[in-house]
Amino acid sequence: MKLLITGACGFVGGSLIQAVKQAGLAWSLTGLDNLTRPGSEGNRAELRRLGVKLHHGDLRCHSDVDALPDVDWIVDCAANPSVLAGSDGQTSSRQLMEHNLLGTVNLLEHCRRTRAGFVLLSTSRVYAIKPLAELSVAVESGAFQPVTTGALPAGLSAAGIAEDFSTAAPISLYGASKLASEALALEYGGTFDFPVWINRCGVMAGAGQFGRPDQGIFAYWLNSHLRRRPLRYIGFDGLGHQVRDCLHPRDLLPLLQKQFAAGNSTAHPKLVNVSGGLASAMSLRQLHAWCDDRFGPHPVASDPRTRQYDLPWVVLDSRRAQIAWDWQPATSTQTVLEEIAAHAEAHPDWLAVSAPD
Repeated sequence: MKLLITGACGFVGGSLIQAVKQAGLAWSLTGLDNLTRPGSEGNRAELRRLGVKLHHGDLRCHSDVDALPDVDWIVDCAANPSVLAGSDGQTSSRQLMEHNLLGTVNLLEHCRRTRAGFVLLSTSRVYAIKPLAELSVAVESGAFQPVTTGALPAGLSAAGIAEDFSTAAPISLYGASKLASEALALEYGGTFDFPVWINRCGVMAGAGQFGRPDQGIFAYWLNSHLRRRPLRYIGFDGLGHQVRDCLHPRDLLPLLQKQFAAGNSTAHPKLVNVSGGLASAMSLRQLHAWCDDRFGPHPVASDPRTRQYDLPWVVLDSRRAQIAWDWQPATSTQTVLEEIAAHAEAHPDWLAVSAPD
């Protein structure tokens, strides 16, 4: 099988390539990356060592996409993954839409011409901000938990946010770019009769992730704690009780294999949540306590001011993927954190390389 992975030099794309190789799958792998993110250039040599045919190109440029070889499947891992993108002054709103939406259009046009299947890695941030921001929560064991004694918004339970939860605006410019990409992917697949699968992913985490607080919070926090850099609990009560789940990208591979094998089948849902779920969920306060045990105590400051798009509790309910695809994550949160810690200890310059000031 011939597989193209976009964002191949990023954390998610690179992790998937590593997983394919470690599984011993005899697939022909092609990667595409624009190499603009700090740290991505350093992954190029490793991909070549693994036998990946790496193309240096930009998804926003249709001629770069047109020049890609024909493949059986495209897995789109390329995106500006920050919920603050387009509104934080670091990236313009136009740049965000060009990267995340126009890039999807160019890939879908490539699939239309070549009959390749398409898998879009989407995000938990397509879900409506207002009902999640207003969610009634209580603190248990140092972490927010939803109060379930009253009525909950449709699509939300103690197990997490399900696929039928509201996607009404506002969801952030980033969330809108991914939600629009989902809709276009399904329309292209239906109109031009090629297979499309959409996986809405929770927070990705693992060794080698670029350490930025708006994109790779687990890697950022562990690396910063180890280096004794200043850390702050920001927003809500300023005590770090906000909760996220986490997923290692390599755990996506078994699901992708089943989706590839299913082709254009209508027997499975086209869109599923994919995350570590409740078993992986932890608060920043709990994460900091883990770091204190692993690296020694390190003080953390408090800043209760609420930031745009901040949410107290984001945990995806992946039961649809488990039922439809017999999929569940294989890497525990403890393993994810230990791998990040070992990588941080082996790469003392990681924050400077992957998230320069």
